[in-house]
Amino acid sequence: MTEASISALLAAIPMPALLVGHGERVIAANSLTAALLGPAITGRHFITVIRQPAVLDAVENCLGDHQVHKTQYLASRGGQEENFEVTCTYVDTALGQGAVVVFHDITELTQAEQMRRDFVANVSHELRTPLTALIGFIETLLGPAKDDEAVRARFLGIMANEAGRMERLVRDLLSLSQVEGEARVRPTERVEILGLMESVRNALAPLARDADVELEITAEDGPVEVKGDSDQLRQVLTNLVENAIKYGRAGKRVEMTLSAVAQMSELQGQGVAVTVRDHGAGIDEIHIPRLTERFYRVDSHRSREMGGTGLGLAIVKHIVNRHRGRMRISSVLGEGTSIRIVLPLG
Repeated sequence: MTEASISALLAAIPMPALLVGHGERVIAANSLTAALLGPAITGRHFITVIRQPAVLDAVENCLGDHQVHKTQYLASRGGQEENFEVTCTYVDTALGQGAVVVFHDITELTQAEQMRRDFVANVSHELRTPLTALIGFIETLLGPAKDDEAVRARFLGIMANEAGRMERLVRDLLSLSQVEGEARVRPTERVEILGLMESVRNALAPLARDADVELEITAEDGPVEVKGDSDQLRQVLTNLVENAIKYGRAGKRVEMTLSAVAQMSELQGQGVAVTVRDHGAGIDEIHIPRLTERFYRVDSHRSREMGGTGLGLAIVKHIVNRHRGRMRISSVLGEGTSIRIVLPLG
């Protein structure tokens, strides 16, 4: 096998790959390797090319015992950390003995695993607090306060609130799981958006009344239909309006606006936009990119007091993505927050 044929074989490998051969020098490498390790690496000693001790040891061991060796390679490109699984395999070619070193990008797998760990830790934390409170109150009611009616009534009220908090968290987790499971299945039914907005307004009227907030709907072009899942779109509107009521100011309005059907740049086609706006304290712009992350809260204490689970906007984002829509959050401190949902017509 000639050097040209080896280079052709390495070029066919859809990931960074190089061959270390005679004199422990790089005989050939594909273009992906140059993007990862730098240009002009052919002919150089592999130690000056790879540099990371774990990978150097794997190559040396492979050349010594002719066995397959695997390790990890960490890289940083464009300000992003990347993680590669490196496999070193012994080969015997016409050019001599050597080791083929292949870099398999496992960055997404690593990030997914980290997300899973973070998710489990967050869920555990969210459940631990109410469970600890419930256990403490139960122990007190079974012990020192078992005959104290006033304390019992107060504790039972707190316990009901904590149990409700856990129920909301479990409900939102199930909703998030369901939406993620249907992410690639596009809805097919026709949903009339204005009627859905009016239904949500009627359902949340008691909550708005208790908060001294007025719910207002404005439709520029009247009723309009989109292809969607009515239950999920109802959940989107409910989550957004509930947040607007909770974090808006008493005596102010929460505005739901249905924009006219038009050519929308966000969709590169025809669509409809629903905007929910409050007149609350607003959100600092540093928080806005992270608002749709699971369990992210601008004010954790206030959110928990109001019954928030930290999953509402994450659910909204996933539902909007399933509908091939777009979501944009804008806010001005002291003036309020506006969330715009754009959905395609077909």
